[in-house]
Amino acid sequence: MIYLDNNATTALEPEVLDEMMPWLGGTPGNPSSIHSFGQETRRAIDRARTRVARFIGAQPEELVFTSGGTEADNLALFGAVAASGTTTPHVVTTIIEHQAVINPCRHIEKAGGVVAWAPIDANGLIRPEDTIALFKDDTLLVSVMLANNDIGTIQPVRELSNATRERGILLHTDAVQAAGKIEIDVKKLGVDLLSLSAHKLYGPKGVGILYVRKGIRLKPLVFGGHQERGLRPGTENVAGIVGFGKACEIAGARLAADAARMETMRSAFETAICERIAGTTINGLNAPRLPNTSNLSFEGIDGEALVINLDLMGLAASTGAACSSAENEPSHVLAAMGRSPAEARSSVRFSFGRHNAEEDVARAIELVAQTVQQLRECRQ
Repeated sequence: MIYLDNNATTALEPEVLDEMMPWLGGTPGNPSSIHSFGQETRRAIDRARTRVARFIGAQPEELVFTSGGTEADNLALFGAVAASGTTTPHVVTTIIEHQAVINPCRHIEKAGGVVAWAPIDANGLIRPEDTIALFKDDTLLVSVMLANNDIGTIQPVRELSNATRERGILLHTDAVQAAGKIEIDVKKLGVDLLSLSAHKLYGPKGVGILYVRKGIRLKPLVFGGHQERGLRPGTENVAGIVGFGKACEIAGARLAADAARMETMRSAFETAICERIAGTTINGLNAPRLPNTSNLSFEGIDGEALVINLDLMGLAASTGAACSSAENEPSHVLAAMGRSPAEARSSVRFSFGRHNAEEDVARAIELVAQTVQQLRECRQ
């Protein structure tokens, strides 16, 4: 089986699992306990927090561990709104965000807030000047993803930070899909809040972080003990946090090499597919993209049918974000780019990973070309 759905999730790195194992079945300590068992567990969390912080250029005390990217996004948005004290917050975001940002923003609208939705161009990019034009005197928060999960376009988050800082507006970025593929540095980006999830960079599922810049006030979504500075109460997922820290350490050390390999594989794949399959469009081709992500539209093909048939042939791909797959709707990202419903439905995302090899690419090219031809013949 060839796995080309690494944007949905990545395989757990063996070294990460090795580091997690003692905390899955060994030391029983609660990190909040003052005895030696508890303090050993606390030190393991502190080491992991330092590793994750180093990975994004933050201070350890600026990180809040969560259950994943979705919770981190929700804590950023709802936590900022609650801390502001306003019942009519003004928020700016984009129409191509992950559902973990879109749905909280819709909830904010229903609760009486105002959300301005920044458009994107035909290449899948926001225009900073158009987004800044949506700012108002009472704008509380701007949330723009660093890299899009469907087509891999890298958004100009840094270009927004000067404008948000000048106006006293909080800037949040969902960097979940960017982690391990491009450099992430909170200082260079100029963000106040940033979300990550471990399972996108060969770590365990069920753990993420929200970076909260020093001095930024949030209110928690749930209430209980004083863990994570009270912003995320509850006994910590020790094994998951330890695995997250190790995954970040590995990703930081391998970032340049991994990115170069994935980009080489993606380029070879796209070149061959476009040469062999007429009517193929590379979505986001003229924009800066993640090195591993290839979103292709195949004229006259139903993307879901292609994914199912490829799976039967031994190749895993997807029609877009796994979190949206149950909706059976064409990609909202491609629709925002001006693609017709038929074009959006004809699209498939292939996302390469650290463990893919050149022979995977060669075999994937053959399988995609063969399957597209068969589907087109069935339509005739």
